[in-house]
Amino acid sequence: MPSKPVGTLYRGHEGMWSWVAHRITGVGIFFFLLVHVLDTALVRVSPEAYNEVIGTYKNPVVGLMEVGLVGAILFHAFNGIRLILIDFWAKGPRHQRKLMIGVGVVWVLLFVPFVIRHLSHVFGGE
Repeated sequence: MPSKPVGTLYRGHEGMWSWVAHRITGVGIFFFLLVHVLDTALVRVSPEAYNEVIGTYKNPVVGLMEVGLVGAILFHAFNGIRLILIDFWAKGPRHQRKLMIGVGVVWVLLFVPFVIRHLSHVFGGE
């Protein structure tokens, strides 16, 4: 009986979790873009219908979804830069953990101020 798991079972360090998060954020961004293209195309069909649809977006639930969207876009963008560095920089794979920490730090530094400002508009009525 082998002492190690057989196959390519990955035990989940920063490389695996960033891979999972990159895929999830990519799919989420894709679906947002799909809805965005469809609702924007509605203006050609009926400007009144377009205005009605856009009006339904002005509520706190959508405001919270916008926070998620911006968080996903920021992570996806910075993680994509990290992946480029790992792929095209000879020392990239050796610095994967440091690069992931860098992605997290930059993400927090940009995301937290956005969340504070955005939610003050969503719930403050400005």
